[in-house]
Amino acid sequence: MNRKSEQQATAMPVSTAEIVREYAPLGSGGDIGGVTYDGRDVWAAAGSRVIALDPASGEIVRSLDCAAHAGTAFDGKHLYQIVEARIDKIDPATGDVLASIPAPGQGGDSGLTWAEGSLWVGHYRERKIYQIDPNNGAVLRTIESNRYVTGVTWMDGELWHGTWEGDESELRRIDAHTGEVRERLAMPAGTNVSGLEYDGADLFYCGGGPTGKIRAVRAPRRAAG
Repeated sequence: MNRKSEQQATAMPVSTAEIVREYAPLGSGGDIGGVTYDGRDVWAAAGSRVIALDPASGEIVRSLDCAAHAGTAFDGKHLYQIVEARIDKIDPATGDVLASIPAPGQGGDSGLTWAEGSLWVGHYRERKIYQIDPNNGAVLRTIESNRYVTGVTWMDGELWHGTWEGDESELRRIDAHTGEVRERLAMPAGTNVSGLEYDGADLFYCGGGPTGKIRAVRAPRRAAG
């Protein structure tokens, strides 16, 4: 991102993110490294497990014994999970790893989501988002940010990503071609983002890193029509 774009991002008005609900600490209280949503449950990367949370009750309803270090995604049938420098494709019914592809950040990957038949992967310290082929990991597009990328999701055809620098986190809507920042939601102090997913209705789910929490954040309302 060039200097002009950095200035543009800084000048963009910032709204305060509204946390609707906190879930946690979950399970053993370990780190939450990524989150996704399958239309019923929220799935989260929790170190040596992928867990499923019922967002209505707050109860953990499934636990898969799978290595799970960072971003998690769901394509409508399978889970995808970042593990060190690879992305595993997982059967959510059994926990079996069906296939693996290389992660584009080679171990520096930090967010994952599914959209348009592709996986979208955050590269934390490189401040980049990659669109990759889910069959072989080939990079199809690279988008630059000016903040560390700690989660990626799509909302109504618009790309959002989480940031976490120092003790500050934001949810940012960006142009999916130029990386230009279009909208910013600032998380309250001390509530950081490690994983991001839109539920298709009115919420973002955000991983809370070492707190072991997942937070539901109200998504911005859009004008009808």
